[in-house]
Amino acid sequence: MKISFTLALICLGAVVSAQTAQDTIRQKDIEAVTIIARKPTVESKVDRTVFNVENSSILAGNTTWDVLRMTPLVSIDNNDVVKSEGESVTVYINDRKSVFTGKELKEYLKSIPADNLMKIEVITNPSSRYETSGQVINIVLKKRDDEGIKGSVSATSTQNQKNSQYSNVNLNYHKGNFTQTLIGSYADQTNEHSEVSESLLFQNNETRHVEAQNVYRNRMPSFSTTSELELNDRNNIGIIGEFFQNRSSSDGGSTGEILQNDLPYNQYTVRQNEDSRYLVLNSNVFYKYYDKEKNRIFDVNTGVNYNAHDNERNFLRNQTIAPTEELTQVTNHSQMRNYYLKLDYSQPLDSAGSNFEAGMKFDFNNNIIPTDYHGFSTEVLKSRFRYRDNLNSVYANYSSKFLDKLDVRIGLRYEYMMLKLKQETTGEERKDSYGLLMPNVLLKYTFSPNFNVSGSYNYSVWRPWFSEFNPFELPSGDGTFYRGNMDLEPNPNHRFSMKIGVYKKYFLSLNYGFTNQDYWTDYIQDGDRLISYPSNFPGRSERYSANFNTNQTFLQNKLNVNLNLGFNYTDNSDFNEKNGINTRDYLTNFSGSANFSYTNLFGRNINLSGWGGMYKQNNGNTQGNTFNFYHNLSVTRIFEDLGLEASVRLNNIFKKPVFDNTTYSQVGVFHTVSKSSWYGASFTLTKRFGNQKVKENTKTNVEKNEGGGK
Repeated sequence: MKISFTLALICLGAVVSAQTAQDTIRQKDIEAVTIIARKPTVESKVDRTVFNVENSSILAGNTTWDVLRMTPLVSIDNNDVVKSEGESVTVYINDRKSVFTGKELKEYLKSIPADNLMKIEVITNPSSRYETSGQVINIVLKKRDDEGIKGSVSATSTQNQKNSQYSNVNLNYHKGNFTQTLIGSYADQTNEHSEVSESLLFQNNETRHVEAQNVYRNRMPSFSTTSELELNDRNNIGIIGEFFQNRSSSDGGSTGEILQNDLPYNQYTVRQNEDSRYLVLNSNVFYKYYDKEKNRIFDVNTGVNYNAHDNERNFLRNQTIAPTEELTQVTNHSQMRNYYLKLDYSQPLDSAGSNFEAGMKFDFNNNIIPTDYHGFSTEVLKSRFRYRDNLNSVYANYSSKFLDKLDVRIGLRYEYMMLKLKQETTGEERKDSYGLLMPNVLLKYTFSPNFNVSGSYNYSVWRPWFSEFNPFELPSGDGTFYRGNMDLEPNPNHRFSMKIGVYKKYFLSLNYGFTNQDYWTDYIQDGDRLISYPSNFPGRSERYSANFNTNQTFLQNKLNVNLNLGFNYTDNSDFNEKNGINTRDYLTNFSGSANFSYTNLFGRNINLSGWGGMYKQNNGNTQGNTFNFYHNLSVTRIFEDLGLEASVRLNNIFKKPVFDNTTYSQVGVFHTVSKSSWYGASFTLTKRFGNQKVKENTKTNVEKNEGGGK
């Protein structure tokens, strides 16, 4: 490992040294130099960190998911949970809240080529306009509006344990006041996953050892279209349509051994195969009024989102002690329907920089999870779980500047939730409603052009995902069982932060947050059956964090380097005492990431880029035991005359990720070590045509300079 890093550093040093010499030689023949200003790769504003990737070589050969993993302050665990500064996030795409979460979000972002990215905004202090349980990540795509047709076609082949293929096409047409964009992609991916788990259950002094292996294949076509018409200088209308499908299959198995009081009690094997189809159809119709002279904006968005998930799983379980063979088949056809109407208005209040913003949203969900369970007998158990909710919200933000040094933003959001749950199989039913006020405040004081300090407070609420309410019990491939919990309640969170900026290059953020109720995984032991389910845990959990970020450029702006260091400290002493959990009360965690990009190496249109991140996966009552070092290196050669780009990317070649964590509960301790094929090499070939110039999506001054950041 040390030898690999040493060689990598020597190579990078040789490249920099050679490039410096080449630049020195060329400067002798240059009488005048034209400096072209462009945004730094990373901008740190008072309420957000912006990763400007539009012109970065980091995009080459990557998908949007890959670039999101490389974004400063962002970490993604082995369960594909996206976090910022260790906090939960809500993902927006072009300021529209994404309907995807978890693994579905990952697969969808993999279908968007990084070539479409303009920037990724990590909004650490979101205003009241955002529907969020924590921080916000806003993925901003490019907007092309030059006359004619332009676009790109690319294909990628990735090799690790298996081979995967990915291709996409992007088309844009603009004429007069009309713009049409089409994006299509197809991915055929295969990967392997292995896991070893050791469980110590307090009841009967029981130990369980399980080894599992699975092979997954995903075939994912996607298509999106955006039509926009400028009626005049102030009025725009448009429609967005999205189609995404993931046809997946998996095959694998597990072996388990159970001991009681250190004596053999039972052994079993489980063979599992699964076929599923995940379908998404989204639509959004929008209208925008923009008075550029008075900077007034009125936005109207309405749409329908439809998700369907067809799934069939087969489990064959054999016990070697007291021999039995159990065949279980589970099929379901989940359907999720979402309808919404959103209104936003903003305007300046005076010439001194005061702004007012307000809006409302009406959101309706009507979901059903029908499940057929073929269990231990010929009888088929039919489950029908229905979920309905209506979430209505209003918000207002006021921002202003005082004495040319103090920036203030005050926001208030009110949400009223009504929900109905019904499990027809068991007859369980729940009707509930509640309203919540969520304030936020942000202050920034600029002592000088090179020094400023800001502070903020945010109150947010996490709400359970609808499927986590479903109490119907289902088997897992490792021999355990899972069910939801109809009694889940929302979890409130309080967060205070302070940010210090020096010379517009060095930024330090300090955060403190707490909750008096958290959401973790719980367990029940029922004879030989181990059942996991989500649950609310009472007790105070306090979180402290510090993050340092800097962005530097070298060698006439050809080399751009960003460095991010993080420290997290958690105090769970009150939480553990109230829940009777025997684990560490205080958790300390360090993290760090860095990325670099080098453009036009040796004047040969060769771009280099790389990224490395070190994280320990801590999540609720699950604690990481080891650090993982994720990294990739890319080389891109641009053939301008042909409009071609060729890229080679090496992913996690020095060290393969291993996820080693321990989960603590009242019923026992669960230790898991898992490995996935997150490594290998890929080759991408891209053909571009037409004018590739882009412009930034239209934003109000409030959005551009929110909180006074520039």
